[in-house]
Amino acid sequence: MSDLPLPSDRTPIQVQPADTPGLQGLLTLAVAVVVVAGLYLGREVMIPIILAVLLSFLLAPLVNLLRRMHLGRVPSALLAVVLSLGVVLAFGAVIGTQLADLAPDAPRYASAVQQKVDTVQHVMLGRLTTIVRRLGHQLDGADTAKTSESGPTTPDASAANEQKVIPVEMHEPEPSTVQLAQRIIAPIVAPLLSAAIVFVVSIFVLLQREDLRDRLIRLFGTRDLHRTTVAMNDAARRLSNYFLTQLAINATFGVIVGTGLFFIGVPSPVLWAVLGMLLRFVPYIGAPLAAGVPLALAAAVDPGWSMVLWTAALFAVGETIMGQVVEPLLYGRSTGLSPLSVVLAAAFWTWLWGPVGLILSTPLTLCLVVLGRHVERLEFLDILLGDRPPLTPVESFYQRILAGDPDEARAQAELMLKDRSLSSYYDEVALKGLQLAAADSARGVLTDSRIDRVRESISGLIEELDEYADRDPSAAESEQATVAPTRAEQDIPARPAPKDAAPGQSLLPPGWRGPAPVMCLAGRGPFDGAASLMLAQLLRKHGLGASCVPYEAGSRGAIGALDTRGVAMVCISYLELTGSPSHLRYLLRRLRQRMPEALIVVGYWPAEEEILRDARIRAAIGADYYTSSLQDTVEVCVAAACKSLGEAAISA
Repeated sequence: MSDLPLPSDRTPIQVQPADTPGLQGLLTLAVAVVVVAGLYLGREVMIPIILAVLLSFLLAPLVNLLRRMHLGRVPSALLAVVLSLGVVLAFGAVIGTQLADLAPDAPRYASAVQQKVDTVQHVMLGRLTTIVRRLGHQLDGADTAKTSESGPTTPDASAANEQKVIPVEMHEPEPSTVQLAQRIIAPIVAPLLSAAIVFVVSIFVLLQREDLRDRLIRLFGTRDLHRTTVAMNDAARRLSNYFLTQLAINATFGVIVGTGLFFIGVPSPVLWAVLGMLLRFVPYIGAPLAAGVPLALAAAVDPGWSMVLWTAALFAVGETIMGQVVEPLLYGRSTGLSPLSVVLAAAFWTWLWGPVGLILSTPLTLCLVVLGRHVERLEFLDILLGDRPPLTPVESFYQRILAGDPDEARAQAELMLKDRSLSSYYDEVALKGLQLAAADSARGVLTDSRIDRVRESISGLIEELDEYADRDPSAAESEQATVAPTRAEQDIPARPAPKDAAPGQSLLPPGWRGPAPVMCLAGRGPFDGAASLMLAQLLRKHGLGASCVPYEAGSRGAIGALDTRGVAMVCISYLELTGSPSHLRYLLRRLRQRMPEALIVVGYWPAEEEILRDARIRAAIGADYYTSSLQDTVEVCVAAACKSLGEAAISA
């Protein structure tokens, strides 16, 4: 019989050298530099426009609500902007009124705070001040001694020192009325002008949302309308959810702060509640800034320190609950940003645009992540800034095994076994990871020592996972899991575990009652032995004894010494088949001669469908069964055992 080449014929290749940066990469870098420079130079124009766009995202749900009330597109947009402007003016009025109430008592509060500061310095820094003074006296004494050793000054020097220095004073001319007006009005006009631009642009954005969306689709996504539409909807949804959730959280924080300060006795609690809500929009430093003035005011009002301590505890506990409990519970993974990217984005946008950049850092970075998820050329943004795992579970498994870190591999396995069976984990993660290792071995990138270490790590992991039963976890067990699987792990479908189990040893036919009725023979690949170990472990969990045999045991010179006592079935495991199947055909011929009554199963994992469906290849190999997964192999073995039991019962 002629040898038939397999459809997946792959020949080993040499390792290719690393690619050097090409023109495309340099062009991308140049574009990024130009964009950053443009954002920095045009910040005075860009900041109001971006604020207006973000404000439109915040007001979009309100506009949609008003439009559902049949107010019309234009009245809904105008009313939403007017309401937002009214809220801003109301906050400004509250802040101004409260500050006016505090102004008459400001000198008294400042004096009381200064007394507290002096007390703290006297108690806690008194000793340090004494040490510094002593050191200063010693230095002064040393300078005096040096001056006396240098001798008296000469008459000329004394006369020069006695000469009087004529002071010179410079006076600026009195500013004119126009200059005074410019100094007073200029700091006020600039913020008002920016605010006016923000509200005007927001009105037009809300009025022409659909038209702007269509223009962006025409500009960027006419070739893929589906992807562009999904990207825009995803960005709008995430930004709206982020702003609304952040507004609700900050408002709750302000209410808690105001209520707590009212019962503590700090003056003007409404003012500090409003400032606490507004300042908390500033990441990281907003809450400490909001707590600064109430702490100073508590120190000024209370002659002791109890009010200061209660105020500090209020802000610390409130911020901890909001930041560590409420925000993760409400946000979850809705923002799609990793914690490190939020910190780095805050530093970058603060450097680029100052304090306004710090406030806008999270929503702007969120937009970049959405672009990275839907635009192929910008995928690096999602990898660098997003919260999705950069490696798939298969890649992560192979990386941990390749790095010689089986503990991390076991931690990943335990996490995934909370919602899937052991056989499903082996089929969907471990075997595919081993296929990556086999491909690297075929390319020549794995040395013999590294291959041995990978084998040892895999064998140790399989042995440690022996405590898990091959069954689907119940819903209750999944809910009791303390750690939820990551998004990439959830994307892998969990195949159900084999439902059938072999009868007990006393019920099995005589040919299946031995300690190892199934022989798991490894293929000739470097990692086929690990697949045989997994199969043998699963078979034992389903009531069938199994033994693992290396590929060399089936060679021409060694098959005569192969122990075949009590073997009813032989399972041959292959992670990949290269070249022609002649070696497999001759292996099966030797096994038939050595064990004529035994059934033979060839498992090719992960399998290519054309190999298992090609009748010519199946005829050339000559096995009894062909399987494409460990679960299928377990089911075939259990079914063969039950069939033998039925035939034995009929014959009896």
